[in-house]
Formats: sequence, C-alpha cells, structure tokens
Amino acid sequence: MRWWKILGLAGVAGVAATGVVIARAERRRQAYTPEEIRTRLRARLEEGTGGPEGDAPAVDQAGRV
Repeated sequence: MRWWKILGLAGVAGVAATGVVIARAERRRQAYTPEEIRTRLRARLEEGTGGPEGDAPAVDQAGRV
C-alpha cells in the first residue's frame, strides 16, 4: 500500500469515529424530558445569578438595561 492509501483510510476512520461521537451525544441530548430540561435550566440560572433575584441587571422586553 502506498502512503496516500493509508492516509485515506485513516481519514475515513476519523470521519466514522466523529459520526459515532456526534450520534451518541445527540441520543443522550434527546433522552431528556421537557420537565428535566426545565429543571436543569432553572438550576443553572440560579447558579449563575445567585438566586431568582440575583445580581443581574433588570432588562426590559426590548433587551435594554
């Protein structure tokens, strides 16, 4: 085999491995129920702002501070 054939096979193997990783992550992401997603997002929001009132500035509906 020539070096370019080996390089081509390595490239194909890399693309296949990347596809497997992406498919696995997508399946894991889609396995959450809407309620689980809401719970996780609320927990992350509270971690980032220090609570529901938090230190975040008030923003109106137009996105202005």
